Amino acid sequence: MRSNEQESPPRAGVRDLTHAHAENRSEATRAPDSTVERVALVVDDDPFFRMALRGLLTSHLGCLEVIEAASFDEAVERLAECANVTIALIDLAMPGMRSPATLRVIRETFPSTLVVMVSASSARRDIIQALHAGAHGYVPKSLGVAAMTAALQSILQGTIYVPAFLSDVATAGQARGVASTAQQAPPPPLTVDTLTPRQRDVLTRLMTGMSNKELARDLKLGEGTVKIHMAALFRNLGVKSRAAAAAIGMRMLQEESGT
Repeated sequence: MRSNEQESPPRAGVRDLTHAHAENRSEATRAPDSTVERVALVVDDDPFFRMALRGLLTSHLGCLEVIEAASFDEAVERLAECANVTIALIDLAMPGMRSPATLRVIRETFPSTLVVMVSASSARRDIIQALHAGAHGYVPKSLGVAAMTAALQSILQGTIYVPAFLSDVATAGQARGVASTAQQAPPPPLTVDTLTPRQRDVLTRLMTGMSNKELARDLKLGEGTVKIHMAALFRNLGVKSRAAAAAIGMRMLQEESGT
């Protein structure tokens, strides 16, 4: 793959998308001051890739602390515990990530954190969805150390990073065979099994009429963390109320049991 630094800038359509995205960012997500102590969160179910990113963040990007998580649920809980995370690097293909749109919950709940998708997927659909969900950049895992460092540094400085190959052709990634086709397929139908473990925990207790305070006590979580899991659950179910979520939960359980 050609280096992002060597390729021409994205075409007008991509520039327009990233420009509009940048305008919609809150003031809190502007580039952090380089003198501020940076804290990073790395979310990936591959421990070796987490270790590699940890080394890059501490050696090349001045991060004094790197927190790790292996799933979307863990990412939410780590962010809830640590209010000063500068940048969160989140994998696409890991437990709890149904699609790049899942990032929106984190962006809306933690507006002061720069959220970056770091993925092996080069599917145009995934990149566009991540940007529409509010990601501050989409960094391919295939980049070398120098190119990935440059990409993350540009994000820390306030730039929305887009892979240069996105602008090559409108059908980018479609000539890469079956794997690319699978990457671009829509998320699977929503069932109890497609919810994250925490979302299932919240849903089953919500269906019994538990309040957020009772949920927090039962799950041994902070009430704020429960609210974030609840927001993610609502987004996955496509609802805006506890009653609607409970109704869908009952239907999914009935479908699962065949009754």
